[in-house]
Amino acid sequence: MLLVGLVSGVALRKSKHQRELTVAEQQAAKILAEAKQAADKQAADVIAQGKEQAQSYRDNSEAELTLQREDIEAREGRIKQRESTQTLVEARLDDRAHDLDGVNAELTASKQVLSEQHATADQLAQEREATLSAVGDLDFITAQQMVLNRTAGELKAEQDVEIRELDEDNLASADKEARDIMMEAIQRGPVDEAREHNEHIVVIPDNDSRNKIVGRDSQNLRLIETLTGTDLVFDPEDKTMLYISTHDPIRRETARVAISALIATSRVSVATIESQVVAAQKDVMRDLWESGERVVSKLHIGFMHPDLIKLLGRMKYRTSYGQNVLAHSVEVAQLAGVMASELGFDVRNAKRSGLLHDIGKAIDHEIEGTHVEIGAELARAYDEDPVVVNAIEASHGDVEKTSPIAVLIATADAISGARPGARSESAEDYINRLRSLEKIANDHEGVSDSYAIQAGREIRIVVKPQMLNDEQSEELTRDVRDQIENDLTYPGKIKVTTIRQYQAVQHVGEVEKKKSKKKKRA
Repeated sequence: MLLVGLVSGVALRKSKHQRELTVAEQQAAKILAEAKQAADKQAADVIAQGKEQAQSYRDNSEAELTLQREDIEAREGRIKQRESTQTLVEARLDDRAHDLDGVNAELTASKQVLSEQHATADQLAQEREATLSAVGDLDFITAQQMVLNRTAGELKAEQDVEIRELDEDNLASADKEARDIMMEAIQRGPVDEAREHNEHIVVIPDNDSRNKIVGRDSQNLRLIETLTGTDLVFDPEDKTMLYISTHDPIRRETARVAISALIATSRVSVATIESQVVAAQKDVMRDLWESGERVVSKLHIGFMHPDLIKLLGRMKYRTSYGQNVLAHSVEVAQLAGVMASELGFDVRNAKRSGLLHDIGKAIDHEIEGTHVEIGAELARAYDEDPVVVNAIEASHGDVEKTSPIAVLIATADAISGARPGARSESAEDYINRLRSLEKIANDHEGVSDSYAIQAGREIRIVVKPQMLNDEQSEELTRDVRDQIENDLTYPGKIKVTTIRQYQAVQHVGEVEKKKSKKKKRA
């Protein structure tokens, strides 16, 4: 049984192995078939890809070869064209060389002819000298000098006649031409513009702002005065008017800007006042520089020293007879430039001279001397042209005019100051003059009222007839006249009129009515 079991087990095991071996062989054959099929497919793909790459390479090579052939053909064409051009140039050069040979031959022949003519001329000159010496008993140099002297005399006589005729024509037409040139300069030069007044007054809008500016015991007001170097005084009749009193227009403008800024500030303190004054000083200085730079750029006069530009800006806040000094200087520069252009003089120097002729007025309240002297020294210090310096010095006739430009500056200065509307009294000065006239009259005892009329050319004084009689009224008129003459600066004449009128008034029936009322009450 055991043996049978072993044999049968071996047989079963052998058959099982046989079946497994058969299955493995089938799987191996299948795998080999699949691998072969994949290898064939991959080989076909590689072959197809290689064919495509080979075809692409072949196409690219053929295209590149085509381009190279075209480039070679183009280069060959250009080479042939250059060769033909070079052939033409060589032909032209040959023609020119042939022409030059002909010209050289002609020049050689001409030189030979000229040499023969020079020799003939020298021989004729020698023969003429010999003939003149034999006929006139003079050598050549003496005869030549006589001819030159005679010719010079004739030319001088003709020149004198011509100069005399020109002088007579110029004298006859000088006035007309001068008027024409000045009229042309006036028409082309200054134009009427809105007048800018330098404000001496700041208007305080309300009591709160006034109290804020004044401060406790006027401490804020005094601090502003100290920092700005001005005197601040309220109008006794109108507490909203704050007068800024100072001889320096820059300080006045600084104080005005600072006070205007403080009015808009919610709270005023020492620190606020100091900061606003510093800011106002910077604003004013910047405005000075910008104003001077704008004027120099407008006139096209070239480079100017920065210090002179600042001084020009300072003139913006200076007036003369109501005329802004900077605007006046610009007008003089424009007028002088136009006249210089018409007469053929240096326009730039004329404009610079006109712009700087009153430069001394910018600092004449700080330095001793007239504005002419100060202006001339400033021009010398900043290396201005001597013509400009002389024009400044001679603008008011202090020194002799050494150039025509100095004459033009004096003329332009007179035109700018004398033309209609150039100089007039400012509204503020006008009002102050009227108030001063009335104040002088009202300060006298016995005056009931006074009126400045006719633009300040007449003042009428009404006196109290109970206090002053006719003789005293006449004496009051003389006193007011003398005080106005001594205390005020006024244009023209001022008429002083004193009116004394006594009126006695009585009413009929008033006494009887009062008596009847008293009886009824009783």
